[in-house]
Amino acid sequence: MVAAALVGPLIAVALRAEGWSALKPSDWGALRFTLWQAAVSAGLSVLLAVPVARALARRRFAGRGAVILLLGAPFILPVIVAVLGLVAVFGRTGPVAWVAGAFGLDPPSIYGAHGVILAHVFFNMPLATRLILQGWQSIPGERLRLAASLGFTARDTFRLLEWPMLRATVPGVALVIFLICTTSFAVALALGGGPRATTVELAIYQAFRFDFDLARAATLGGVQLLLGAVAALAALRLTLPSGFGAGQDRVVPRWDSQAPALRLQDGVAIALACLFLLLPMVLVLTEGAAYVPSLPGSVWAAAARSLAIALGAAVLTVALALAMAVAALRAPWVEVAGTLAIAASPLVLGTGLYVILLPVTNPIALALPVTLFVNVLLALPFALRALIPAVRELHADYGRLSASLGLTGLTWLRRVGLPRLRRPAGFAAGLTAALAAGDLGVIALFATPDQATLPLMLYQLMGAYRMEEAKAAALLLVALSLGLFWLFERGSRDA
Repeated sequence: MVAAALVGPLIAVALRAEGWSALKPSDWGALRFTLWQAAVSAGLSVLLAVPVARALARRRFAGRGAVILLLGAPFILPVIVAVLGLVAVFGRTGPVAWVAGAFGLDPPSIYGAHGVILAHVFFNMPLATRLILQGWQSIPGERLRLAASLGFTARDTFRLLEWPMLRATVPGVALVIFLICTTSFAVALALGGGPRATTVELAIYQAFRFDFDLARAATLGGVQLLLGAVAALAALRLTLPSGFGAGQDRVVPRWDSQAPALRLQDGVAIALACLFLLLPMVLVLTEGAAYVPSLPGSVWAAAARSLAIALGAAVLTVALALAMAVAALRAPWVEVAGTLAIAASPLVLGTGLYVILLPVTNPIALALPVTLFVNVLLALPFALRALIPAVRELHADYGRLSASLGLTGLTWLRRVGLPRLRRPAGFAAGLTAALAAGDLGVIALFATPDQATLPLMLYQLMGAYRMEEAKAAALLLVALSLGLFWLFERGSRDA
């Protein structure tokens, strides 16, 4: 069923496409820009992540866990909120413009290619840091102890231990980020859009929403699908062995990194990373707090729609993921089918669903159900990653006992499954709810003004230069997304 739900819209896109002849010169320019900005964004994200990951791997300090937790925040932070935060920092009235003016320089513009790249680095540098930090932590402590006994300097340790790890880890990380940047829509919608800063995703939106050229939108969707598939396959294949071997998972001091200059270097890297991630959010949320009571009713109605979509997506995703996780015990291909959506584009799926629904009904009237449906498909791979290992462990521990007692179906689920799967299920539900509440994808294709969700309403407020209301709506959206994640995840732990 899941595979059909994914493949059906893709087939509809392929059948509607008219080949390369449907593309305009501007569409080829969008493809070139997509590849260029994704490559630059991935390169900068990895380049900036390496010193931060190295600093976190070498240092133990109070608050280290909070810093690592902060690095995971952009993943569930609504994209449009982070974009507004970057505008607050790097826009014409932000602190960067003030500093530039103090030195007699023209303030930089946040809009255009450099704005798109900056936003992608904001989202993906933390991800790269977390992934590369895992690589550093994979170096056995015994190797570091041996290096210390041999009198290795920091340079020797980097050359003989850390560089081989980076050579094995960085290419795969860069390709994953490249894939993410090729499918980014909200960033390009808010900060790009000009002839020289249009991505393929944004070109699909423009062909669909402004020109209503379904053939061209479908052809662009095919291009986007091909681009994502090639990047995903490359990311899966490009993983080099590091050759370190196994260790005993001991954490040992880094005797090679005790020099004051290295301590200062690591401290500066961590401090700058935290400042880069926190400052945009602090500016938006503190300035928006005063305007929340004066938000118009349309914003609160949009928040209610986002809440309904988030709750519906959470319930449906967890139910579907749980059924598929149990089925995957006997049919491993079920897991493969569920993870196909990891490389899917929301706009490509939306275009395909529009093509499918158009002969039957008015797709615009189904904007909210379609948005809910696509969010379920896109969150399913993450829910499966949380539930499948837990279900396998549960089956290994209680499978034979359950069979001997005749516990099956809903009885097994109520007495055995849910009590022991509540934590991964709560995490999956919270993550799905947070992502769905902050999604600005399919809803931008379908929605009329009276169907806008909170992310779309926030984008519209930004476009109307109602920045005070936009910041207040951003605060409301962050509270909704993170609040849902916390409630589901905390509730599962307390159950």
